[in-house]
Amino acid sequence: MAAVVGSQDLRTPVVLALQTLAVAACYYVSGQLGLLRELVVEGAVVTPIWPPTGVSVAFLLVFGLRCWPGIALGALLVILSLTSLSPSAVGVLAGNTAAPIVGYLLLRRAGFRTDLARLRDGLALVFLGAFTAMLISATVGAGLLIATGRLDWPSFWAVWLAWWVGDAMGVLIVTPVLLLLYRVRLPLRLSRWKEASGLALIACCVVPLAAHSTVSLLFLVYPLLIWAALRFQLAGSMLCALFASVMATVAATDRSGPFERLTRVEVMIKLQAFNGAMALTALILSAVITEQINTRRSVERACQELVEVLEHLTAGEAADGRTPLQDESIGRRQDE
Repeated sequence: MAAVVGSQDLRTPVVLALQTLAVAACYYVSGQLGLLRELVVEGAVVTPIWPPTGVSVAFLLVFGLRCWPGIALGALLVILSLTSLSPSAVGVLAGNTAAPIVGYLLLRRAGFRTDLARLRDGLALVFLGAFTAMLISATVGAGLLIATGRLDWPSFWAVWLAWWVGDAMGVLIVTPVLLLLYRVRLPLRLSRWKEASGLALIACCVVPLAAHSTVSLLFLVYPLLIWAALRFQLAGSMLCALFASVMATVAATDRSGPFERLTRVEVMIKLQAFNGAMALTALILSAVITEQINTRRSVERACQELVEVLEHLTAGEAADGRTPLQDESIGRRQDE
């Protein structure tokens, strides 16, 4: 018995170490993917979507606070791939680590559920996990650029806004997809696989066309988004939103399509407005639809249980050979 307990005690640190390395690796890989597409705002290089924030919040929601060292290690690796370690880099590391942790704590306090089956869960992820928590990383990052003289005060708010929106978009777009993948169980049961295949085929044709057309056709994404949310809830809407966001980001960084003749600031504003509106639409609409479906199923189960209770009562009355009215009349005669 002592040997078993000792092996379990030894196994726990090993599991934590492997988990930390896995989180750090996912953070680093997602960071390198985010760095593939950059925008220059007031001389500062920012990413339109910073996937590591979404990865961090998702891991925290699934595994808890014990995975924060992996987030810090991954952020450190990303920073070292860009520059040498300095006091300002350590400050950015602290901000990028603290923001997802604060977001997780706020979501936990709000009673957030990872299935995103309620409207309150979608709103909590938007306003607490993304908009509120990412204020920390944006403020620390832009503030350190000011403190080190790399940025002038007149440019602070533009860089701060771009940093904040990029981090928030990572939470809004990446976190729901990762939570969805975590809940997937094989084998998949696709009752509407023909419709799903048709939606995917249409999206693969329409979204790149809308993102790279010189005519402003980005609005064509929203009917697909609504279709995906109505028929496939969170899985359909968020995958569609992720694909559309990637295509729009590629077009914006290449300065093609509807972003061709815009200034750098205008490109950032238009891209982030599109990504933000699309992510909010997909997340909240799918949450509302899922909540309505769950409510309808609860009502149907309650009705079914009521029918079963009535059937049992009817069967009992038939076995006695009397009706409730007959039982009442017999009781009155006995009283007389």
